[in-house]
Amino acid sequence: MSFAKKAYEFLSEIGLSSRNLGCYVNGTWKARGPLISTLNPANNQVIAEVVEGSIEDYEEGMQACDEAAKTWMQVPAPKRGDIVRQIGDALRGKLQPLGRLVSLEMGKILPEGIGEVQEIIDMCDFAVGLSRQLNGSIIPSERPNHMMLEMWNPLGIVGVITAFNFPCAVLGWNACIALVCGNSVVWKGAPTTPLITIAMTKIVAGVLENNNLPGAIFTSFCGGADIGQAIANDKRIPLVSFTGSSKVGLMVQQRVNERYGKCLLELSGNNAIIIMDDANIQLAVRSVLFAAVGTAGQRCTTCRRLIIHESIYQRVLDQLLEVYKQVKIGDPLEKGTLLGPLHTPESRKNFEKGIEFIKSQGGKILTGGSVVESEGNFVQPTIIEISPNADVVKEELFAPVLYVMKFQTLKEAIEINNSVPQGLSSSIFTGKPEVIFKWIGPQGSDCGIVNVNIPTNGAEIGGAFGGEKATGGGREAGSDSWKQYMRRSTCTINYGSELPLAQGINFG
Repeated sequence: MSFAKKAYEFLSEIGLSSRNLGCYVNGTWKARGPLISTLNPANNQVIAEVVEGSIEDYEEGMQACDEAAKTWMQVPAPKRGDIVRQIGDALRGKLQPLGRLVSLEMGKILPEGIGEVQEIIDMCDFAVGLSRQLNGSIIPSERPNHMMLEMWNPLGIVGVITAFNFPCAVLGWNACIALVCGNSVVWKGAPTTPLITIAMTKIVAGVLENNNLPGAIFTSFCGGADIGQAIANDKRIPLVSFTGSSKVGLMVQQRVNERYGKCLLELSGNNAIIIMDDANIQLAVRSVLFAAVGTAGQRCTTCRRLIIHESIYQRVLDQLLEVYKQVKIGDPLEKGTLLGPLHTPESRKNFEKGIEFIKSQGGKILTGGSVVESEGNFVQPTIIEISPNADVVKEELFAPVLYVMKFQTLKEAIEINNSVPQGLSSSIFTGKPEVIFKWIGPQGSDCGIVNVNIPTNGAEIGGAFGGEKATGGGREAGSDSWKQYMRRSTCTINYGSELPLAQGINFG
C-alpha cells in the first residue's frame, strides 16, 4: 500500500508501509491488537497505520525471548560485541532516513532527529569495546590455599520501556549494553512513535537473521499501558528500564519491586542553569537558548529554571529576549527551523493550562505564552519571571517554558537549584575555580549531571546518564552503567585439602 503523501515515501527505505504490524515476536512480524494511526505533529495528519500488540502476542514473544536468552548468554562476549558492531553499521547505512523519521513522527527538528540516531551508533561503538572489558576482580583471601574472585554473568532478559521524546536513543543506551552483557531484550516503544519502534527493530532483526541467530533475542512491541504493565509484572524480566514521568515511574518501580526485580528509572527533570556575575554572558545565552528551546522543551534535560546573579540579571535577560525573537518556528523537516511542534494536541493543551496556572501564581510573561494558530501543535517559546518559591516552579511543564529568577550569593543559587523534587541535570556559568569545585562538590548541585559552562542537555554517551531524587536514581549509557545489566557473584575457591574458616573460627 502506498503512503498518503509523496513526502512519506522515503519510509519504504527503512521497511515501512502505509499499514504495519507492530510486534516482532519469535523472529516474525505479527500483531493481534487494535489498529491505530500515527500522526505528524506538525499538522496532525496521518503518516501510517500500525496494528498494536495484544497480551497474547506479548506472551508468545516472551516465551520465545526466554528461550533465546539461554542461547545468547552462551555466545562469547566479544562475539556479542561484533553483533552489536554490525547493528551500528546497519544504522549508519540508514542514518538519514531514520533521522528523518524521528523528526517526522516525534516532531524534533531534523538535525536533532539525525543526532538521535547517531547517538545509538555511538552507543554501538562504545558497547563493542566494552564487550572485551567486562572484567571481574581477583580478591586476596585471608585463608591459605583459597582464592576469591568476582564473576559477572548475564541477568537473562532486560525490559526496556521508552518515551516519545527520545523514541530510539534511550533504547540504544539500554539495548547495546544489555546485548553485549549477554541479555536478550524486550522493548516496548512509546505508543505515539510506533513507526520508529518498527524501523529500529527491523534493523536489529536483519543483523540477527544474517548471523543465523534467534530473532527472539530482540523482541519488540508497539502497544499501550497493558504491555507496559505486563513487562513490569513479569518475573522472567529481572531488570526493567523505564523512561517517563515520575508518577508512572513510581508505579512501575512498585510493581517490579513487589516481585523482587530491579529497576532503572529515567524520570522527570526540572533542570537549572546558574549564571554567575563573572560568566561569559554570550556563551551562557547561547547555551540557555539550546537548553530551553531545543526539542520544543521536551527533553528530560531541558533547562526550565534560569537563575541569574542580580548584578547582571537585566543584561542577560535583554540578550536572551533578543535571541528568542530570532527563533524560527515551523516544520521540523525544513532547514532553519529551531522550534518544531509539541508532540501531541494534548501537549499543546497542557501548555495552555500550564500558562494559566503560572499566571495565577504570580508569573510574569516576558515573551511568548501563547499557542501558534495552525494545524499542528506549535507553541511560542516562553520566558516567565517568577519567584523560585512558587509551587508551579517545583513541577515539570513539558514545553518550551523557561522560568527566570535572581540570586545574590552562590549559596542561595545552589539552594534554589536543589529546592525541587527532581534531580537530573544542572549547570553553572563561571570562570572561578573555587565556584566550580564548590558546585561539583558535596555542598553543590544534588543532580546526577553537574555541568560547567555548557547547557543542561546534550549529554555525551561516555558518561553515565541519570539523576537523583524524583528523577529515579537510574544510570544508563556509559561509564560503568554496564554493571546494572549483569549479575555479580563473589566466588571463593578452596584448592587445598584443609578447611580453614574465615575470621579464624574453629568449628569442631
